[in-house]
Amino acid sequence: MKSRFALMAAVAVFAAAVPVVAHHSFAAEFDASKAVRLTGTLTKIEWTNPHSYFYLDVKNEKGQVENWACEGAGPGALSRRGFKKGDIKLGDTLIVDGYRAKDGSRLIDGRRVTLPDGRNIYGGTPGDGGPGDNAPGR
Repeated sequence: MKSRFALMAAVAVFAAAVPVVAHHSFAAEFDASKAVRLTGTLTKIEWTNPHSYFYLDVKNEKGQVENWACEGAGPGALSRRGFKKGDIKLGDTLIVDGYRAKDGSRLIDGRRVTLPDGRNIYGGTPGDGGPGDNAPGR
């Protein structure tokens, strides 16, 4: 009986920890001192929770194309800010201002996204502690 309770308790603890692993603070993954602006062609969109991702082909300083991942808030948060799935399509050119991943990979936290129609959308995740998180008028 005690071993069954211990097993159930262990499973409950593990299940509660899974969402913590999936969702992270800004500072856990990104470097606020490494601001970057990407201008590129949209190659992939993932409207998923807790973060959406979209991918851009961007030319580097040598003229070579690199694919960058841009992390943003979840689809619901983006939609409430006026950024809906139909606003972008593969092949569109986007401008994304954000911050580099600490590990040096081609991943940024997309804080501001300039859509093809010229609108700017705050793409950060509310409450993540990143730059602009408490900005008025988000």
